[in-house]
Amino acid sequence: MNAAKLAQEIIDGRRITREDDLSFFLTCDLEELCKGADRIREAFVGNKVDLCSIINGRSGRCPEDCKYCAQSAHYRTNCETYDFLPEEQILAACKVNEREGVDRFSIVTAGKALTGEEFEKAIHAYEMMRRECDIDLCASMGFLNEEQLHRLHQAGVSSYHHNIETSRRNFHNICTTHTYEMKIATLKKVKAEGMYACSGGIIGMGETWEDRLNMAVSLAEIGVDSIPINALMPIEGTPLEKMPPLTENDILRTIAFFRYINPQADIRLAAGRALLTHDGERAFRSGANATITGNMLTTAACATIRSDRKMLQDLGRDVKAVKI
Repeated sequence: MNAAKLAQEIIDGRRITREDDLSFFLTCDLEELCKGADRIREAFVGNKVDLCSIINGRSGRCPEDCKYCAQSAHYRTNCETYDFLPEEQILAACKVNEREGVDRFSIVTAGKALTGEEFEKAIHAYEMMRRECDIDLCASMGFLNEEQLHRLHQAGVSSYHHNIETSRRNFHNICTTHTYEMKIATLKKVKAEGMYACSGGIIGMGETWEDRLNMAVSLAEIGVDSIPINALMPIEGTPLEKMPPLTENDILRTIAFFRYINPQADIRLAAGRALLTHDGERAFRSGANATITGNMLTTAACATIRSDRKMLQDLGRDVKAVKI
């Protein structure tokens, strides 16, 4: 087996499962693996790049103990804390992103789940954005139930983001206040509601290569539509603050095999683009076809919407916004 042959088999209909020998992805030539991933990307999702942007709608004081997160109340970080933002501020940010050609805009909130009065504020904000903007709307608000997801959907939210973060085996090393199974159950509710499901994870948290492969297969089994791949940017005050940064080649290998295992998904660059040269140009030649963009990430953004669009246009990619 070689990367080019496997890429063609996937284009012809083969799908990678847990029963396959996944070690191939760890030993094959990186350049050939990336070339094959780019062929798969072109065959299944074409040249359109999906651009999304987020606003941190509620920050800090999170009761969960995710070891990578500056917003956890378990750690002492310099995280800004505030309650749910005024809807006028959210609407203004949405309009800026729409003008800049972003495909989708998301409110992200800290905490186990957005509930009560703040959830009602979110619903109203989405209803207002749906009336006044022409951009796909996304939400990332933790462990919502079926009724809440349905209400978001009715309010105009077409996609929901909920990372599984890592493999089932490794999850307890990263978080103990909720479970991997809870993550999977939430994603199944998102799929049942008929929403575009966005779920990925973070690499560089001390996991093994096998954990990364396992995460890729789990996401394929769920049938997620978008997979954000974050490279850990260690935050002072968190338990992972001393983790060494990943190499660009390790990030590229991960992106590439995620494309082989999830050929039809949007493989999305997320946090950690500062570890990649030219804002991730090589990653877009290695299977990636989407990215979080702009200056509203919960960690420091490394590229603006306009510079992303120029870089992608120079690569021959289509960055014209398209509603799903």
